[in-house]
Amino acid sequence: MVLLEDVPLATRQVMWFQLDGAPAHFARSVRQFLNAHYPQWIGLGGTIAWPLRSPDLTPLDFYFWGYMKQKVHTVVIESREQLLDRIDIAAEEI
Repeated sequence: MVLLEDVPLATRQVMWFQLDGAPAHFARSVRQFLNAHYPQWIGLGGTIAWPLRSPDLTPLDFYFWGYMKQKVHTVVIESREQLLDRIDIAAEEI
């Protein structure tokens, strides 16, 4: 992939690749390429399944917001100001 030529191999080996379920992207040759070059990828037929016709799923939906919510709600939130502070703290930690 020309797009990732400048990304170090060590980085590519731990990064995730996300693919939608469009028919052209589900071809056997595409899946074989992804399996060979990415140990983990999100998509139809991927190592992590992506439901058909769900273009609204992104890495943020798939992981980040749940992780952020978990970090924010480690304490009981009693006010709007406290919630905003906890969000800022969690975002800085991430």
